[in-house]
Amino acid sequence: MVGSPVGHSLSPVLHGAAYTALDLEHWTYERIERDADGLTELAGELGPEWVGLSVTMPGKRAALELASEVTDRAVAVGAANTLVRRPGGWAADCTDVDGVTGALRSAAGFSSGHSGLLLGAGGTAAAALAAFAELGIGEVTLAVREPARAAEALQTAERVGLRTRTERLDSLDLARASSSVDVVVSTLPAGAVDVHARELAGAACLLDVIYHPWPTPLATAVQQAGGRLATGLDMLLHQAFGQVEQFTGCAAPREAMRDAMSAATGAVVPLPL
Repeated sequence: MVGSPVGHSLSPVLHGAAYTALDLEHWTYERIERDADGLTELAGELGPEWVGLSVTMPGKRAALELASEVTDRAVAVGAANTLVRRPGGWAADCTDVDGVTGALRSAAGFSSGHSGLLLGAGGTAAAALAAFAELGIGEVTLAVREPARAAEALQTAERVGLRTRTERLDSLDLARASSSVDVVVSTLPAGAVDVHARELAGAACLLDVIYHPWPTPLATAVQQAGGRLATGLDMLLHQAFGQVEQFTGCAAPREAMRDAMSAATGAVVPLPL
C-alpha cells in the first residue's frame, strides 16, 4: 500500500488474510509512505516480483497518469487506487467503485433505484458517482459545502451520464431531499454532517463512509428511523476484493477477509457479504 499517511490502514489485514487463505505463503503486503511524486518514482524502481500496488491518497491521480493501461471507470473517476504489473508497464483501475456498490448492495440491501443524494465532492464522491451509474441511478443531487469546489465531481458525473444538480449543503432542504431519493451517500469527514443528522434521518438507504468513531450521529439517526446502513468498513472490504483478484488472478476469499477485518476492528459493524 502506497500513500501518506498509511500507518493506520487496514488494507494489510485484508490482503494478508487473503494471501494466507489462498496459500500464497511467500506473498507480502507492505505499507510504503510516499506522496504523489514518490509514487511515480517508486513505480519506476520496483522489480518484476512486485505484482501490484494499492494506492491511497495523495497518489491516486498520479497512479492514473503513470499507467500505460487504464479502465474506463478509472478515467471516469479521474483517479486509480489499483496498479497491476503488465509486461509493458502498469495497468490502473479504481476498485473504490466496487467498494461503494458492494457496500450498498451487501450491507444496506440496495437493489434498485433511480435517484440519489451525495454529500461532498472530493475523491470518494467521484467514486460514488461512478458507482451510482453502475447501480442504475440516473439522477443525483450533489450537496456540498462550497459549490465552486464541485467541478471535478461534476466532470465525473458527466462522464458516466448522470443528471446532476448542485446545492449548497447548508441551504438545501435536507429532510425533503433525503426522504425523496432512493439512496444517500455521505463522503464528508467526521463531524462535518453531525449538525444535519436529524434532517437526514429519513434516508431509506445510507452509506456513511466514516467508520471511526462509529456509530456516527448520522448513522444513528437513520437507523433509529428504520433506514438501512452501510459503512466505510463495508466499502473498504469490498474494494479490497477486486484488488486481491487483480493481483492474484484468484477469486477473493471473502469470508476470510471479512473475518480478519472484523477481528481487527472489534466487530464494530456486521460486515455482511
